[in-house]
Amino acid sequence: MVPVWLAAPHRGRRPAFLHARRFPARNRVIAGLASATIVVEARERSGALITADFALEAGREVFAVPGEITSSLSSGTNGLLRLGATPLTSAADVLEALGVEPAQPQDELFGEAAARVLTALSTEPAGVNDLVSTTGLDAASVATALAELELSRVVAEADGLYRAVRPQA
Repeated sequence: MVPVWLAAPHRGRRPAFLHARRFPARNRVIAGLASATIVVEARERSGALITADFALEAGREVFAVPGEITSSLSSGTNGLLRLGATPLTSAADVLEALGVEPAQPQDELFGEAAARVLTALSTEPAGVNDLVSTTGLDAASVATALAELELSRVVAEADGLYRAVRPQA
């Protein structure tokens, strides 16, 4: 768990942690606490690059999201990539670098009826009657599967249509 510092502002002055000269010190602490630093956008002389340097000094992984070569907002991240930062193109890149196993596909977490309903909903929203005809299940099985999927927050209902709310693997 990452600690959070709270400070009540004094009347007429900014809290000490908001002064620009204190950003590098604060960012050094944050870079040391984090397992990895991800730089999404950074100009050539950005504070994010200072934080990335602190992360490297602390032996932490540094990721950079590749940016458009004509954008000044990407010059810092593209520079990090030239210097050897790990390119970040998806969440799977972070999981792999940190040695975290990706979650198992949703279909394996549910029974056969729920998996069939979830597969049907992965292409387009559908009502209960449509799901009964698409899946070949009876109405009671579809209703039970939908309740299971809704409780798992994988499916949501609005205006009589059910939608898959998480992308399926």
